[in-house]
Amino acid sequence: MENQEARGKGKKILGRGKEIVGIVTGDTALEREGDRQQAEGAVQESLGKARRKVGEFVGEVAKAIKK
Repeated sequence: MENQEARGKGKKILGRGKEIVGIVTGDTALEREGDRQQAEGAVQESLGKARRKVGEFVGEVAKAIKK
């Protein structure tokens, strides 16, 4: 789950780089691709965080039930 968060962060960083290169070179297609990739990375990172939080909650519930 934390892996998904890391991949999302990486995708966001890569997308930001593409966006900057697109802006500097005037390549609007690359700029849009970078922007899209950043959005995908943000969603992926958020899903990873949500999955991790649910997993932690389930673990806590299981501990409480065992007591």
